[in-house]
Amino acid sequence: MNTSDFDYQLPEELIAFYPLPKREHCKLMILDREHQTIDHRRFYELPGLLRQGDLLVLNNTKVIPARLFGKIDGKKRFEILLTERMSAHAWKTIMRNPKNGMIVDFNGVLKGKIVRDGKDQWLVEFDENPDEHIERFGKMPLPPYIRRDPEEEDRVSYQTVYAEKEGAIAAPTAGLHFTERLLNEIKSRGVEISYLTLHVGEGTFKPVKVENIEDHDMHAEYAEIPEETALRVNRARSEGRRIIAAGTTVVRTLESYADENGNLQPRRGLTALFIRPGFRFRVVNGLITNFHLPRSTLLMLISAFAGREFVLRAYEEAKRTGYRFLSYGDAMFIA
Repeated sequence: MNTSDFDYQLPEELIAFYPLPKREHCKLMILDREHQTIDHRRFYELPGLLRQGDLLVLNNTKVIPARLFGKIDGKKRFEILLTERMSAHAWKTIMRNPKNGMIVDFNGVLKGKIVRDGKDQWLVEFDENPDEHIERFGKMPLPPYIRRDPEEEDRVSYQTVYAEKEGAIAAPTAGLHFTERLLNEIKSRGVEISYLTLHVGEGTFKPVKVENIEDHDMHAEYAEIPEETALRVNRARSEGRRIIAAGTTVVRTLESYADENGNLQPRRGLTALFIRPGFRFRVVNGLITNFHLPRSTLLMLISAFAGREFVLRAYEEAKRTGYRFLSYGDAMFIA
């Protein structure tokens, strides 16, 4: 298939630049794969859409404030995005117009040297451990399509309420709609909740540049399935209960580490699984997700799960009825 098969027109006015005041009040589109029907609810109605015995799996990764602003030559503003820690003092980074050996001054208390590490990869080597500076002065790494500077409120709104394990440079956005109240209501209805970790990496910012999707090279990301989660997933599957993934990151992690029969073992490591139409899902029965960019690997994953034509029809209805798109936008539940 071609990348152009997953294209659609996204008006800029439908991109959510800010979250709603109340997380769980976003719109929720319901896609029924069996009957090919579309319904419209609110996210706070999700507990009533789940079944007793369902297993809801959430990604507990925590977004780090990975955008740092400094100066070069004492005056010119310069931004870097930290993407992966390499050592106590060094990080992989993305930036515009890097130069090998360039020195960036961060607030006069921390300096970083830009170093080329391969053809297209760059590092920043700090003169001391940058952790305290990152936590204090770093900004949340909002995606580039949110065309505004990060604000202090984003430290809360661009983080799930169950975020625990630091390491992501983008939020698992389907999880942004959950609140503690909503999670408690879901549990009270007899739904199990379990957690895994996938640290969303720089691949989330990289567009698909090839036309044949088979030629796309997925960026590897760290993923971990704890023993308890593996046991719960295997037990639910053996008992015929549904596995509901909250987000594409959960889908990729579960399907990456499942054997041919869909059974999981506790595991940690890197996954570069690229899910596109034709993929055979072994674990996931339902998916909660946001509305994704045209021509993106995320839209390809959704299309693999629900069918490309059905998904694109749903996206057109979302546009027609005023849904908010992308990270801070509305949600979809595919069952």
